[in-house]
Amino acid sequence: MSTASRTAPAVLAAALLLTACGSESTSSGGEGGEGGGGPVRAEALCPSDFARYGGPSSEPSFRPSGTPTALPLPSVNGVAEEGVKITALYAWGRKSGCAGVDNSADFELTNQQKETATYTLTFGFLSASGGAVDNTEQTVEAVGPGRTVKGTVVVGERVGDAPEVTGVKVIKVRSVPQAEASSASGTCPKSGMHLYADEGDAAMGLRAVGLHLVNCGTRPVRLNGYPRLAIQDEDHRPVDGVRILQGTDQISTGLGGDSGPQPVVLRPGEAAVAGLAWRNTTQSGEAVNAPYVRVWAAPAADPVMVVPELDLGTTGKLGVGPWRKDETLRDSAGGTAATRP
Repeated sequence: MSTASRTAPAVLAAALLLTACGSESTSSGGEGGEGGGGPVRAEALCPSDFARYGGPSSEPSFRPSGTPTALPLPSVNGVAEEGVKITALYAWGRKSGCAGVDNSADFELTNQQKETATYTLTFGFLSASGGAVDNTEQTVEAVGPGRTVKGTVVVGERVGDAPEVTGVKVIKVRSVPQAEASSASGTCPKSGMHLYADEGDAAMGLRAVGLHLVNCGTRPVRLNGYPRLAIQDEDHRPVDGVRILQGTDQISTGLGGDSGPQPVVLRPGEAAVAGLAWRNTTQSGEAVNAPYVRVWAAPAADPVMVVPELDLGTTGKLGVGPWRKDETLRDSAGGTAATRP
């Protein structure tokens, strides 16, 4: 099966269109400010301008005329949809005289939730026709409730006959509570276990995603059974009406989750895997799309949230396999090299 390419609904489709370096593009109408409905002038700066006027990692840049590289975005109470707004685009093309430089965009992210969260933002860089040039992800960690942070997302330089970048949009916003953030490596959590989901596979409507558990602590971890799951929608609300099946054989055979659970002991550095499987078949009824799954590796474990982007169609079923030893994956703490997706 090939790597899954599951398309989620766009959460913000406003695009910033820029002209050549040093020139200005003004939409028709009167003056307007940031977040308003009126026109805003937008310019692209060359790298040589950064020292004088700022750059992608600083405040929105200003030209000598005092016109900011601002973006008129549809907003609610002055804050862009989903708490994310793009504040500037730096696009380098043939006409700009800035060849060989990465395209980038500045953004602001406001955590509208009541707890500290880690965000994964997917940005789409666009051509003049509105077509996609490239997509890229940006992770923003540990944003406190009500806090606004600024960042810059970069996409590689234009190659060959690829279209010039003239716009950018936020395609998808995903967030998980910082206390439940998954991890594949890095600092070992207090639980002593890294838990994360891989990118999964998809073919002919069948989806399969692996849940990986790595003992990064100093004591053995004992497992015997299935991970416990709770499904959440885009707004982190519980999703009802989906049966979570023990075993994946009712979804499809041959996925490694058909046999019953067996005791598993993970020494430090060792790993286990359990599979998720579902189909995205759509018939009568409303299709279910649920990005988030809370996972309890064992009954007494703390939950970890993963983002497998469940597109369950109207099937109403999600299969989960039992934990089994993963001989292909070892943490570096165990003295062997790790192989991670």
